[in-house]
Amino acid sequence: MKKCMFMLSIFVFFGVLGYGSALAANPDKIKVGILLPLTGPFAAVAETQKEGALLAVDVVNKKGGLNMPWGKVKVEASVADDEAKQDVGVRRYRYMVDEGIKGLGGQTWAPLAFAINAIVSKEPMPYFPVCVLAKDAFKKGTLAETTFAAAYSPWSVGYMAGSAAIKTLGKKKIFFLARADSWGWDIRDGVYAAAKENNAQVVGYDEVSLGTTDFTTILQKVRAAKPDVFVSAQFAADAVALLKQCYQMGLNKEMTIFNSFITNVVAKGLPPEALQGVYSMHYFYYDLAGFEDKDVAASAKEITDLYQAKYNRPPDAYAVIAYIAYTEMFRGFEAAKSLDPGKVAAALMANQGEFKSVKGPAYWRQDHSAVYKYAAFLVKGKGPGEQKHPWDLFKVEGYQGGDAVMPSLKSLGY
Repeated sequence: MKKCMFMLSIFVFFGVLGYGSALAANPDKIKVGILLPLTGPFAAVAETQKEGALLAVDVVNKKGGLNMPWGKVKVEASVADDEAKQDVGVRRYRYMVDEGIKGLGGQTWAPLAFAINAIVSKEPMPYFPVCVLAKDAFKKGTLAETTFAAAYSPWSVGYMAGSAAIKTLGKKKIFFLARADSWGWDIRDGVYAAAKENNAQVVGYDEVSLGTTDFTTILQKVRAAKPDVFVSAQFAADAVALLKQCYQMGLNKEMTIFNSFITNVVAKGLPPEALQGVYSMHYFYYDLAGFEDKDVAASAKEITDLYQAKYNRPPDAYAVIAYIAYTEMFRGFEAAKSLDPGKVAAALMANQGEFKSVKGPAYWRQDHSAVYKYAAFLVKGKGPGEQKHPWDLFKVEGYQGGDAVMPSLKSLGY
């Protein structure tokens, strides 16, 4: 009798243990991490990235949650501030892992994205950095099997800016101003590649450090070179300072001003007179009314309406990068029918990695970079009298995209 009771106890113990393991493997709710520099110099951009990520969580939960084999699974966001510091970011990522997150997105500051990628290379986690990673990040063997970058490298930014300036705007003489770091040098290399391919000439070059506020000497050099187009790599506050000074010195009357990569937040920092006529590449612009691809125009309006209803303004570029990243994370879970990182990665790469984004058709390339048909939209700044409301900042005049705007896989070691 005692032996029977003992055997029954063992059966019940392992039965409960097995049941608990099944519950852990098949949860009805999961956490995903949103780790961004919500304080510090990148806070304004990080806030828009957070909003895009949270909107993606809202959208999937309004459908009842992830559609998994064992039923619907709700998604809960765990948000933390990485402060754009490697030690803080890594520590808070570790804390999120201990909390049980099943996927991570974030980073505005690329060096921290590299650090987290190194961790997930050894301890797999679906990881979706939402910053613009340096070109070297996409070299063979660098990104982890489970890391997927929803934005391209600065090289592509430069190539698209150069190609648009030359082929769409008809410019042949370029003065290029870099930023003295990997961001600026990658953009420079992309601009130079586009110029070489299209028989354009770089008639002047200079570079300045991040945080430069006075561009007077540089702009005098630009004026003396007499280019058709002045292309710059400056971003955020640096871009605002530069473009204001271009206007104040009257350079916009002598040549085309082309800031290689822009956001609505940057444009809002400029008086309409300084924004007028400035060209740039925009990862996503919310107003695609009249765009040639009606399906993309419709999907842009759909996300804009959702975002506007939640945040009372249209989505900016980096919000959409984050939205796409988390949407793809969730698609990976559903396509894999599993939360296992390796299976999620394999599911995303299946069917040639194809997926549909809010800005049109796309696919995951072998280097885990997203390739978009409409990688960036060529926009032209609106001036006084043209802006009908506070966010009416640009007119879309074209686009660049496809594998042609990406560094070749061969150049990356594939």
